[in-house]
Amino acid sequence: MSARTTDDSCAYCSIDSTEQPGSPNHAGEERSFLGLSLNAEQIAEARLLIGAVLGTALGIVLEEGIIPFSGARPAGLVILAVVYAIAAWPVLRGAVRNLLKGSVLDELFLMSIASLGAIALGAWEEAASVMVFYRIGEFLQEYAVHRSRRSIEALIALRPAKVRVRRGDQWQELAPEEVQPGDRVFLRAGERLGVDGQVMEGQGSFDTSALTGEALPRTAEPGQMALAGWVLREGALILEAARTYQDSTLARIMRLVETAQERKARTELFIARFARVYTPVVVALAAAVAIIPPLVMPGATFSTWVYRALVLLVISCPCAFVLSVPLTYFAGLGGAARRGILIKGAAVLDSLVHLKTIAFDKTGTLTSGSFKVTALEPKDPHTADDLLAYAAAATVHSNHPLSRAIQEHWHVQGGKPIAYDEGSFHEIPGHGSSVTRHGTEIIAGNDRLLHLKEIPHTCTSADTTLVHVAIAGELAGSVHLEDQLKHEAPEVVHALKQRGVQTIALFTGDSEQPATRAAASAGIETVYHSQLPEDKLRTLEQLMQQEPRGGVAFVGDGINDGPVLARSDVGIAMGQRGSDLALEQAEVVLMTDDLRRIPEAIDRARATRRIVWQNILGALGVKVAVLVLGALGQASMWEGVLADAGVALLAVLNALRAFR
Repeated sequence: MSARTTDDSCAYCSIDSTEQPGSPNHAGEERSFLGLSLNAEQIAEARLLIGAVLGTALGIVLEEGIIPFSGARPAGLVILAVVYAIAAWPVLRGAVRNLLKGSVLDELFLMSIASLGAIALGAWEEAASVMVFYRIGEFLQEYAVHRSRRSIEALIALRPAKVRVRRGDQWQELAPEEVQPGDRVFLRAGERLGVDGQVMEGQGSFDTSALTGEALPRTAEPGQMALAGWVLREGALILEAARTYQDSTLARIMRLVETAQERKARTELFIARFARVYTPVVVALAAAVAIIPPLVMPGATFSTWVYRALVLLVISCPCAFVLSVPLTYFAGLGGAARRGILIKGAAVLDSLVHLKTIAFDKTGTLTSGSFKVTALEPKDPHTADDLLAYAAAATVHSNHPLSRAIQEHWHVQGGKPIAYDEGSFHEIPGHGSSVTRHGTEIIAGNDRLLHLKEIPHTCTSADTTLVHVAIAGELAGSVHLEDQLKHEAPEVVHALKQRGVQTIALFTGDSEQPATRAAASAGIETVYHSQLPEDKLRTLEQLMQQEPRGGVAFVGDGINDGPVLARSDVGIAMGQRGSDLALEQAEVVLMTDDLRRIPEAIDRARATRRIVWQNILGALGVKVAVLVLGALGQASMWEGVLADAGVALLAVLNALRAFR
């Protein structure tokens, strides 16, 4: 790492701080209108509907003669006709378009035939009211969908338009796609990072809440990795790009978001099938009500029974539950996304409801993947301090997690550096590393390295990870390290058991002793150790056979977890540490790697499912009751409008509870 020069400092100051091309589009800005956050197009629609409501009220007052004056009734009819034309035009146009496409019996068809039938009977006030209320309901539903969609689309807004990159002696603003690994990136307070990178110079703190859901700021200092989408709260940093934008964490999340709505839940598909049967049945019933009674009942008139049939058509519009069900699922997905839980579709929400078995990978999932030195075991005549100093010297330039843990422990203990021959560091992949000191070799590594160097030792099993240290061909001792269990793991295991998860298992490639220790610390009773990827898959399938009715989830982060993540009913991946393969195969991504999001995801899925059935049963119950009253002549078209638009509005409002 080179020191920052005066030229660099001047380059920082030379960057224009004015608004960049990627700033928000003011044409699409939202502002408050009637207590709602609306854009210009939505405000225009709201004003049109307000005018339609006032016009309908005025038309009814004049047409009913409430304000008596000459020509009041014709004026009222003209106003109602104009209101109907304005409100009904999109509906009538949509119905005709669907007819030409072969889709006949949909809600637009029902609304069109009901309102035109009312006009044929001279009920202009009811025809206009039906359309105005329907349009208001549609507007509120679209607003609700827009509000839910914003939480997911906010992820896409995390992508900055420009990144400040060093090119030669100049700092240039480039698109994130133009940044290459190794490029130096400059970030100022208040700016959003455009690529994943490592902090090289400067200090400050990041706001990661938009990407991870974490409320606490994250310290920014040299050596720390930072992710695209994080915002620098204070300070100024120089970072080294770790990967291209296309391979960044943010880009991977955006690709997941693009496919998040592809899967349909079984309940949602059931509603779609139900609507296709329900609508023609209702039309046939309305036709029977209009035709049969006048033919078989003495004194019955066609006008009376046609009117009742039209009331049935208005009441029977299935929009209340057909629209509220997908909206509920969308709200559930959006609410989870706000909490850092990315769920790939409504079908996954349904699967989360029925989980009975959850299997956890160990390293990087149940544990932090960050090793700590737990014990020093020196051999005579060496002391523990000598052993640690030799281990630190032999691993001084290694980037291996075990080497970093030794270095950290050595610094914490205040160890004094051991002089070693310059340029003598050597790393043997899969074995360890070494340096020479006055011509004497010091090595630190695993058992394979001792065999490679032909150093006499006794092969023993341990319940921790060992790094052996040798000097001049003789074993000096061993450093014991252990992967740290995530602090929330026991709490999560207990929470899952409270939610009815019957089997919680640990899958790991580690040996029996460290696997058993980690499982016991977390409160997990079922342990499968020494598992290769094919072993994990075989074991998971056995668990799935034991739970034919309940779902089985697997939580992992590595490439070797890909097969089991794909095979499980619900694959759950770590968003920060997870490999590309794990993120692709998983149905749920925990953006914070916080295991506490798993029971929260189950709670949100169950709440969403409850709201879905509340809307289905509530809407059908009200509609059936009013349908019966309409057939008996006890409900007018006004009650039909309230039964349809009112129930739809209540269902939409209820659906929004899933968002929270």
